Amino acid sequence: QVQLVESGGGLVQTGGSLRLSCAASGRTFSTYAMGWLRQAPGKEREFVAGINWSGTSTYYADSVKGRFTISRDNAKNTVYLQMNSLKPEDTAVYYCAASQFGYLYTSVRHYAYWGQGTQVTVST
Repeated sequence: QVQLVESGGGLVQTGGSLRLSCAASGRTFSTYAMGWLRQAPGKEREFVAGINWSGTSTYYADSVKGRFTISRDNAKNTVYLQMNSLKPEDTAVYYCAASQFGYLYTSVRHYAYWGQGTQVTVST
C-alpha cells in the first residue's frame, strides 16, 4: 500500500499557473503508476493525467491536454502536476492517486489509492 499527500493548491486567476505536488510513502512507489484526478462541485470524479511507473509514458484528458504536465521523481517518491493556462472550469479538488499496476494509469478505475485532495480555484 501507499499513502499520498497532496499540496500546492490555491486560488489563481484565469490564465495563471499552479504546480501540485504529491508526496508518497511506501517502498514500492516506483512500481506504481500514478495519476491526478479531480472532482468539481456536483460532478463525478474525473481522470486528469496519468504516468506509468517509470515516467516514460503519460496520458491526459482532452480537457487538459497541452496545458497540464504530469511528472514524477521516483528518487523523491513524488509526483507533480504542472498546470498552465488555467481556466475556471479547472476549479476542483485535485487528488493524487496510485495504481498498483505500473502500466495501468489512463482511467479512474485503475486507481486504488487516493490522497486527501487539494483545492484548486480559478477565478474569472
